[in-house]
Amino acid sequence: MKYWLLKSEPGAWSWDDQQKAGTEHWDGVRNYQARNNMKAMRKGDRAFFYHSVNEKRIVGIVEIVKEYYPDPTDASGRFGMVDVKAIQTLKQPVTLDAIKQDPKLSELALIRQSRLSVMPIDAAAWKRICAMAETTA
Repeated sequence: MKYWLLKSEPGAWSWDDQQKAGTEHWDGVRNYQARNNMKAMRKGDRAFFYHSVNEKRIVGIVEIVKEYYPDPTDASGRFGMVDVKAIQTLKQPVTLDAIKQDPKLSELALIRQSRLSVMPIDAAAWKRICAMAETTA
């Protein structure tokens, strides 16, 4: 299993929206690196759901339930999407500031490539962030 982080502006698609939908496609990605990360996702992988913009915090966990396929909103045909299912709300949301303050998380793409919307999370960082969130997912 691999781990990921998916960013969303809460005004466009929030954790509450994801929970209400249960399973939904993750579309609208128009960055090649983010697209390549989505292509690497496999069914059963887990991802943190991150509220960007004002909140800047991880609020939930989703599971990849359908692997990469074409995004019908992309007229160029270069970009795709995956389907994700809401798994768990974090007991304690983990803020970007808390992540930046933890030396064990200093190499995360979330810090080094702040504009990237889909990024990998290594297993050690996943465990560390889950501990910060008071969850074992």
